[in-house]
Amino acid sequence: MRPPARGTTRLLYGAGLTAALLLPTAAPAQAAPPSRTPAALPAADGAKGQELPGMPTALDPRAETVACTPASKEKAKKQDWSRQRLDLDRLHRHTTGAGVTVALISTGVDPGAEGLDGRVTAQGQAADDCVGQGTFLAGLIAGTGGSTSRLAGVAPGARILALRGTDRRGEPDSTLVTAAVRAATAAKADVIAVAVALPRKDAALTRAVAEARKAGAVVVAAATPDPPTRGSGDEIPSRTYWPAGEPGVLAVADMLPGGTRPDGALPTETVDLAAPGAGVVSGGPRGKGHYLGGGVAVATAYAAGAVAAVRATHPDDPADAVTRRLTATAYPADIPQLDAYAAVTTVLGAAGAPAAGPERAAEPVAVRDTSDTDRATGRATLFVLLGSAGVLSLLWAGFALSRARARGWRPAGAGTTES
Repeated sequence: MRPPARGTTRLLYGAGLTAALLLPTAAPAQAAPPSRTPAALPAADGAKGQELPGMPTALDPRAETVACTPASKEKAKKQDWSRQRLDLDRLHRHTTGAGVTVALISTGVDPGAEGLDGRVTAQGQAADDCVGQGTFLAGLIAGTGGSTSRLAGVAPGARILALRGTDRRGEPDSTLVTAAVRAATAAKADVIAVAVALPRKDAALTRAVAEARKAGAVVVAAATPDPPTRGSGDEIPSRTYWPAGEPGVLAVADMLPGGTRPDGALPTETVDLAAPGAGVVSGGPRGKGHYLGGGVAVATAYAAGAVAAVRATHPDDPADAVTRRLTATAYPADIPQLDAYAAVTTVLGAAGAPAAGPERAAEPVAVRDTSDTDRATGRATLFVLLGSAGVLSLLWAGFALSRARARGWRPAGAGTTES
């Protein structure tokens, strides 16, 4: 998600459920240049809403000086939809991801950020997170939520190894990503989360990813970049992005509360999982306030946190088995949807498929519209019940008639025959 220069982001609360959505406004005739800092975001519905600043994915590359994302003065008052969707409150009763190290390749992570104290190791310049997105993502993976425990990440007991895959403004660089993957492998990271997507395959990066997987790491990567600002008539053909396209890498896309990908999402066939990637709340590198963010990197962070939770619960499983577990327990859809709770608690059969009676997450909040399917299923069930009732009636009638005849009963009006 670029800084919200073309629209606004709203945190919505409604009638018994929490839903956070990215709501773009109509694009102007001439696209405005990217803003250097996030704009203030209006409340959604009066007293029930609240203002939260947006977390950008990159800063204006054309600005003469770098102006880092300022501290947020606002704190979220409620748990957002994404954490409810992943059933994190219940997940944390089983595991917090303790003992697992997640290498996060993004814009850097502030080691002293709220909810991450003492569990972040930053290599090189990764401790300087000017953009703020890396710290935001780290909170989704391993944050405790600080004073707001219901805003904890997926694996709040895990450790973060912060690595830079971008320049200071947040622009991805293949050389930096390759070096970061190698550094993560050398550090024996259990999970490597690549929050950027590169448009071209790179031989050095291919080798680095292969070495990471050989060393036993689960590599999770953004399936695409976030879409660029473009005219509504532009069409971008489907393509593969890297390192998501490398063999064995878990490629992740973002989804809205309804389970669909956002309008304008870049097309690709390299997607293994979808995870929440709109209207998500987390912290940043400066201050104790909260931001609202979204995009493929956010979904990637959630998936990486789920991998950490699985690795903590099933420490003997090899990397490929962990990946299979996440995809086998995902909610079935056009793109399987991450179910972190099921990934941890489901008992898998010998073939890697869920065994009978798997423990699943509670029904998520604000999810799919299944009304048409439910009505069709109801009608089909009714027909089956009626048909079954008819068959049983015929069988019972035949049985009763045979019993009655055995006792000497004859139909009314039928004559008797003397022997």
